[in-house]
Formats: sequence, C-alpha cells, structure tokens
Amino acid sequence: MTLVAKRREDYRAPDFTITDIALDFTLDPAATRVVSELKVQRQGDACAPLELDGEHLQLLEVAIDGQPVTDYQQTDSGLTLSSVPDSFSLRIVTEINPGENKALEGLYLSNGVYCTQCEAEGFRRITYYLDRPDVLARFTVKITGDKASLPTMLANGNPVDKGTNEDGSHWIQWQDPFPKPSYLFALVAGSFDQLSDTFVTQGGKTVALELFVDKGKRQRGVFALDALKRSMKWDEEVFGLEYDLDIYMIVAVDFFNMGAMENKGLNVFNSKFVLADQASATDEDFFNVESVIAHEYFHNWTGNRVTCRDWFQLSLKEGLTVFRDQQFSSDMSSPLSNRIKQVRVMREHQFAEDASAMSHPIRPDEVIEMNNFYTVTVYDKGAEVIRMMHTLLGVDGFRAGMDEYFRRHDGQAVTCDDFVSAMQSATDIDLTHFSRWYSQSGTPRLAVKRSFDEASEVLTVTITQQNLPTAEQSDKQDLFIPLQIEFLDADGQHVLPDNGMYRDNLVIVDKAEMTLTFTGKGQAVTPVALGNFSAPVKLTSDLTPSEWLHAFRFANDAFSRWDAIQQLYDWCIEQYYRGAPHQVDNTIWQGLYQAVEASQDNPEILGECLVIPSFETLCQSRDNIDVHGLNKARQAFSHDLAKFMQDLLLIIYQTNQTDSYAYEPEQVSSRRCKNVVLGLLAELPLAETFITEQFNGSDNMSDTLGALKAAQVFDLVLFNNLMNAFEQRWRDDPLVLDKWFGLHATCERSDILAQLTLLRQHPQFSQQNPNRVRAVIGSFAFYNTAGFHADDGSGYRFLTDYLFELDKSNPQVASRLVTPLTQWQHYASDRQALMKQQLARLLDDASLSKDLYEKVSKALAYGHDS
Repeated sequence: MTLVAKRREDYRAPDFTITDIALDFTLDPAATRVVSELKVQRQGDACAPLELDGEHLQLLEVAIDGQPVTDYQQTDSGLTLSSVPDSFSLRIVTEINPGENKALEGLYLSNGVYCTQCEAEGFRRITYYLDRPDVLARFTVKITGDKASLPTMLANGNPVDKGTNEDGSHWIQWQDPFPKPSYLFALVAGSFDQLSDTFVTQGGKTVALELFVDKGKRQRGVFALDALKRSMKWDEEVFGLEYDLDIYMIVAVDFFNMGAMENKGLNVFNSKFVLADQASATDEDFFNVESVIAHEYFHNWTGNRVTCRDWFQLSLKEGLTVFRDQQFSSDMSSPLSNRIKQVRVMREHQFAEDASAMSHPIRPDEVIEMNNFYTVTVYDKGAEVIRMMHTLLGVDGFRAGMDEYFRRHDGQAVTCDDFVSAMQSATDIDLTHFSRWYSQSGTPRLAVKRSFDEASEVLTVTITQQNLPTAEQSDKQDLFIPLQIEFLDADGQHVLPDNGMYRDNLVIVDKAEMTLTFTGKGQAVTPVALGNFSAPVKLTSDLTPSEWLHAFRFANDAFSRWDAIQQLYDWCIEQYYRGAPHQVDNTIWQGLYQAVEASQDNPEILGECLVIPSFETLCQSRDNIDVHGLNKARQAFSHDLAKFMQDLLLIIYQTNQTDSYAYEPEQVSSRRCKNVVLGLLAELPLAETFITEQFNGSDNMSDTLGALKAAQVFDLVLFNNLMNAFEQRWRDDPLVLDKWFGLHATCERSDILAQLTLLRQHPQFSQQNPNRVRAVIGSFAFYNTAGFHADDGSGYRFLTDYLFELDKSNPQVASRLVTPLTQWQHYASDRQALMKQQLARLLDDASLSKDLYEKVSKALAYGHDS
C-alpha cells in the first residue's frame, strides 16, 4: 500500500467557497436521502474545476441553478464539476446507509439513534462538499423522520419551524446563524429522556439548556447539566465570553469514537462523560464529566467562533481549549491534584509518543490520515505550551492577548501563528524564540548540576538543555524554556542566586547552558527545579535521596514536594531493578515514614504522594528495559513500602473514612487517600478483611472500585468473588460494566488471554461499541504489563489478531489501540523484535486502513534510538 502524505507547507486556499448550505434529510436506516442546496462562489483560479469531497455516497442527482448536470467526474473520494460559473446554486441528492456505517463517522445509526461525527473529515460521508475547516457556511437543516421512533430530531443552531406530514412522519427545521466549517455539523434523532434548565448570561440573555440521555438515565444527567452552568459562568468571569445562541444542547450516546464533540450548539457526548451518580460513578468519573462538559462548551469560542485554517493547526483549538478546561477544573476542585493528573498524562503517554515513530510537533508538518492527529501531543503538550505562555504573560497579559485574538479573528479560520501574534501584542517579551515549541518535536531534556569551589566559596548551578533527534526531525534548536526553580539551604530556608532571578522563582533557559552562582552559602544548597511542571521537559539533577526528602519538607511549591517523592520512588525502584534493594537503607525508609507521618493531616498530598510511579512512567526514563524485571522491581518496592509503613497506613486508612457520600473536594481527597492506602495494604496478608468490609459496606462507586482494585493486587480468589458480586449488580448497565471489563483485562494472571476471549463473549461486550473495545482490549494492551508483554509474544499476537478484525469496521479505534505496539523503542532488543514481528504482520495486509497503515509503517521504518 502506498498512500500520499498531506503536508502543511502545501496548503493553498480553496478556489471556491460555500456561503450557505441547506440540508434536507429524510431518515431511513438503510436509505437516508440527503438533499443539499449550496451557494457556491469562486474565489480563486478562474479556470479551476469545483472539486468536492465525498465517500461512501450513492449519487442520485446534480443540478446547477436548477438545471440537471451530467458532465461530472465521480471517484471513490469525490465529485468534480469541470465547467461552472463564478457564482451559482448547486443541488446534490445522495443516499447513504446509516445502519451499515460501523466506522461511526458521518451519519450512523446505533441502538435506534441516528448520530453524526464529522470531525475531522466525516461530513464527506453525508454529502459532497468542500470538507475542509477553512470553508465557513451558514447551515439550514430540515430533518424528516418517523414520529414514533424518532420523537426528538436535533441539529445545530436554533429551531425555526416544525410540522407533521400526511404519512404520520414529522419534520423540524434548524438554522445556525453563525458560519461554520462542515466538521461542526451535527444531527441527532432518537427517543431520549430530557433534562431542561436555563442560564442567564452576564448580558441578560436567557439561554435554554437541554440535555438528552438514554431512557431511564435521567437522574444520572443532573450533575452534567449543573456542570454546564458552572462552565458558562466561569467563561464569562475569567475570559468575558458569553454564549451566543438561544439554545445549548447536549446529547449522550453510547456508540461514539471520541469523548465528545463540540458541534455548534449541539454537543454530542460519549455517555461516559455525561452520566454520573453516586452509585454508578467514581469521583474520577464526576471530575471527567465536569471537565469534558467544560471543554466542549469552551470550544464555542476557541474552536467554533475562531476555528482552524487547516488540520495541521489543530492545536490552535485543542491545546488552547484543554488549557482552558484545566484552569476551570483547578478552580472547581484542587489545583494540586489537577496539576499532578495532567503531568501523569504527559509522563505516561505524551513522552512515550515523543520517543516513538509517531513523534510530531504540536503543529505537525505532514500526515496521511487526519484522525491520527488527535494525539496527546496536539492536545496535552499543546496545552502545556499555552500554559508556558500564560506563565510568561501573567494572568492579565494572557487575558489581554486572548481579547485581542478574538477581536482580530472572530468568525475566521486561522493559524497557530495568528494566535501567537495576538498574544505577542500583550507582552514586551519577544515570542519568536518561544514559537519554536510549535514546530519542534520531542521532549527537551534539562539537567541541573552543582559544583563548589572551596577557595572562592562559590557554588555554581549549571542548567543545560538538550534536544535530541526524533523520528521525523534530525536537526534541533534550543528552546525557550520557563523553568520554575527554588533553592533551599541546609535549614530549609530559601536563598537566591547572586546573578538574579525572574519573578516567581522563574528563570528562562533559552540556550544550551546557563549558570547561577551562590557565594558564601556553602555546598548545601538544594535546587528544586521544575516547580508546577513549568515546562514539558524531562529533568535530571544531582540530588541525593536525602535531598529529595529535604525538598519534600521545605519546598514552597506543592507540586515540587510531590515530585520530590516521585523522584525518590524512582531511585528506589531502580535499586531493586539493579538487584541491589539493600541500597534503600533504613535511613531512606525512615525518611519516607517521617514524610508520610508529617502529612497525616493533609489527605490530598498524602493521597498523591503514596502513589508509586506507574510502569509506563518508569519506562520514560530508561532504555533497553527488561519489562518483567522492571515490573517486578516496582511490585517488590511497593510491597516493602507497605510492610515498613503498615502501622501508619492502617491509621491513615481509618482516619480517612467518610460518612455519607458527597462529591466535594475534602471528601474526594479523603476517599482517594483511603483507597490509595488500601491498594498498598493489599500487598499484606491483613488486607483481606479491610477489602471485603469496604466492598460490602460501600455506598459509592469510588469505594467499591477501590476495594476491587485492592483485591486484584491481594488475591485472585478474593478478586473473582468480589467481581462476580459486582457483575450481578451491574450486568444490565454496560457503561458501569466497563469498569468490570477493565479490571479483568488488567489482572496479571497466567490465563489472561483465555480470560480476554471469555470477556469478548460476554452478553454486554460489543465490538461495534468503542467503549467496550477500549475497556477490554485497550485496558489489556496499555496497562496489563505482564500479560501484554508475555515472553512468548502471545500478548502482542493477541492484539494484532484483534486489530485485523477491528480495522475492517472501525479504523479510527483500531489506530488508537495499536499505539502500545508502536512504542517499542525503550525495550530490550529481543522484545523489540517480537513487537516488530506483529507490526510486520499488519503491514502485510493489503486491505489495511490508512489509519493503521500510517502508524504501522512509520513504526517499522523508525530505527533511531531516542
């Protein structure tokens, strides 16, 4: 298979634009009729043909200005009209089959619900169109459907008319006054329970809020609707942004490839990010619902009102909006826990992507399949780049830059450079050097080292940056890195360097090396670097275990205190990995004990600091990894930590019991702390009673799941017994049962592949449902270290066999699931060979989708050890 890559540098504006589109849908499971009326205007080459995108369409009719057209060229990917006027009306009639659309792109029918997903290029599966983000048109949409089975029929904008036909069907017309690209089009039709509310904007406008969920799930939507109102209020207060339509709608569907979609005025959500109540959802689920609700709402301005010129600019809307939802979540809950959550994503997943064949800048240069751009680099590293800009500009400067961005570009499709230019207007700092973050891939490496001259009594702290070659970029430049750093003396007092610091303990590392000096402070100065994870970099330093403990005790930055313990854990696990656990001597154990003991009254930081770095995080600072050796080293350290702290952990577990459930910050911290402690106690024989009692007495899903996770660590028999009880209660609720699927799939057991086969035969498992697939196959591939990395390669072969099946129906999900196979770079050579063998099997399939082909071919071609 040979596919042509699209390149950012090849962008050219379209020769035509579409100013208005009227769509008329007559819904039918096998033969939905779509009538499209376009107002087309030439804006480029006078001789250029009109080339429209279209896939999987049955073309029934083409007419220009009311006259039938037969002189056109139709291919599998589009429709070309060679001779057209400069301004004209184009009528196109197509027929599509939503019931057979298993890819869940375009218009599809699942569980009796018609739904669309058009980002990035799904609209071309609905009708022929200029399916690109820089063509903005006003949409008018009429939907006709069966009144009994489809009582609710929704589209973007405001409802303007409706009626009933003689055959008993009914119709409704929607109009969106704001020009938008086709990727923001949405249509939903089905039978739902509805929740309604209103929101009064700061300008006095009353907005109708409507939330649609599956029948019987109404109560689980209450929290989401409240979260929407909090999001709207926050965006007004922090960024001065009001909602602009008369109605804002959210629909929750169970069959959805993504988490949610920000279609103008009609957000379509994966049910897992809408439905939540005490019995069925964990604290983490509640957090995610609020976060994703906010994210999609914030897109109304950062994505919809100002959109991307082309898909290479995706981080323009996604990185910015992720940053905005992160700020919102921090204001709604805990800044520290939120920041740690964000950094874990970076260290576990984004750093791995940077080190793999799929490495790319946050503004990529080329791609084969646009769906492969929806990455942790574009989203999460993109958000970190925005966060650095926020740090440099300050709160007021960042707000001023955002105001200018909207003033310049409201209603336009623009680029990342346009955004940086607007932010530049708000600061005296030249952002030219900083802008390299948009074009350079890879994770910068910072090193902080100390040297002491006894004669002059000068301590020198040297900070170096290194930018190694990545899969698609060999030449690198120094980046502009804001580094938050504080310095502690032997007594824990903060000291300043001789040659000055920027505000808020911030230094700018903008070249390969810089130095800071301390005169007369002695040798015992501890640099605590990368406070609040001020830049997305890998940091190494010459701190010792005792200095990490010193940093935990005295650092001002709460994130730095957590990170100091994480670095110490990493060091300890490395000693076990090397076969030298005795290096973790009693001084270190006592230091850890005292650190935990001193934090007993702070369950938030305790619940974070008692989490051992994940296997995935540990991999990002190592090469030539013995997978099972590192995994066992981590487990052995966890066991010894629990054993040494047993008495203290029991006190903490009992102290953090909560009364009647409430989703509020203090309770969330206590529950998290308690369940993290229970997970550590699960390493010890005494845990069985606590696990069983918590499971049986739980009144909320957080504690129920905490007990199940602990049981998974403790004993397979207990785990199976509790899991059977859980299944009996929730077997008719597939969304909740996804937690059960995921726990089974991540259980380290010798017969895991047989278990996975049984899970696939479960009545609630459906290969057509991305949530079920991710819960079973995704959980196994991403998080079952022992099973996926089985020495005989059976785990890799299992995933590959499954991908052959899935790729035929849903290439987008298959492309995401192949990721663990493509990230072979850190492992020992024998394991790399086993992983590449399965990648080669995939590449040999002539029918492989371009989604999978791009990732697999790049992974096999990648030979650089980064």
